[in-house]
Amino acid sequence: MKKIPYGKQFIDDNDIQSVVEVLKSDYLTQGGKIKEFEEEISRFVSSKYSCTFNSATSALHVACLSLGVSKGDLVWTSANSFVASSNCALYCGAEIDFLDIDKDTFLISAETIEKKLIEAKKNKKLPKVIILVHLGGESCEMEKIFELSRQYKFKIIEDASHAIGGSYKSSHIGSCKYSDLCVFSFHPVKIITTGEGGMITTNDFELYQKSKLLGTHGIVKDKSALINKKESYWYYEQQNLGFNYRMTDIQAALGLSQLKKIKKFILKRRKIALSYEEKFKKNTLIHIQKVRKPYESSFHLFIIKLDDRIAHHHRGIFENLHKLGILVQLHYMPIYLNPYYKNLGFKKGYCPISEKYANTCFSIPLHPSLKEDEISFVADNLNILTKKASDFV
Repeated sequence: MKKIPYGKQFIDDNDIQSVVEVLKSDYLTQGGKIKEFEEEISRFVSSKYSCTFNSATSALHVACLSLGVSKGDLVWTSANSFVASSNCALYCGAEIDFLDIDKDTFLISAETIEKKLIEAKKNKKLPKVIILVHLGGESCEMEKIFELSRQYKFKIIEDASHAIGGSYKSSHIGSCKYSDLCVFSFHPVKIITTGEGGMITTNDFELYQKSKLLGTHGIVKDKSALINKKESYWYYEQQNLGFNYRMTDIQAALGLSQLKKIKKFILKRRKIALSYEEKFKKNTLIHIQKVRKPYESSFHLFIIKLDDRIAHHHRGIFENLHKLGILVQLHYMPIYLNPYYKNLGFKKGYCPISEKYANTCFSIPLHPSLKEDEISFVADNLNILTKKASDFV
């Protein structure tokens, strides 16, 4: 039986040749491809600076450290995300708290943030950083949230792991017009891939320097930045406790090749999304993630929500789709329901909309290799299964 994954990388001969050229070169790592990839990402998203990492998880960790997150600080993020969005704060010794999502966009809203900030100010427990998650490729309400950051004095990290190629109003996601730092992921199922890999973009030179330093053991080689400037030409200094979070030139070469195709990838993803929307238009039992105008999603995911009338059939529909070879996936269950976070004191019921999301939603196949007959196969079977479920309500 043929299987249709929810996500899949697209690799062509140009990608392979780009990697082969690096494999035949003198530098497999710490060579010129890294800088080239960083510059091209900044050019694409309109940020001043970019910094590569071996994963988006590493990038999130460094983003928190660059903003000075440490023991005694509080970081907020979405309850509905991958655990890396919150783990990064814990790595720094900070406390974590979660925000519930909007029932239609599946993102944390400015309204929800403001309500929690008002209460937090009364209790003298305001966050140092809020990590906004652009789930599925759709942007949060950045301008409104940025205004709140000015009022309540918190910093903003965009977890845009799903969202390169998307936009907020007239700004590319990653331009950091309304944030301090933005993080991208280049995992194989993402919009473009480097195998594994991540990126920080920022417009703040000091944050860029800190990020670069922390990702390379805290070591400085630039003569102008040395503390002891009188040492020999071979000399370098460890000025901070950093990490080996470097990306290789092999990965960067693949990323550069993939970036040349990103507009084509995004157009294909949006075309598939429109096709799904059309095929589900008459099905009142299926609701899709709300994309607000003039925002433009990169459609890393196509998320559907089952209507309340058939919500109790969520597991059955999920399992039946897998039996048909349609490998739908949940993105995600609330982070705090993981055993590790329960041990920190979080309990069921903390973010009810996120919990309902986990019991009514799933992501259906969407990637550039998806064929029209596969799109129809997915949509037709979903329409049939939801109709059958309604017959037993």
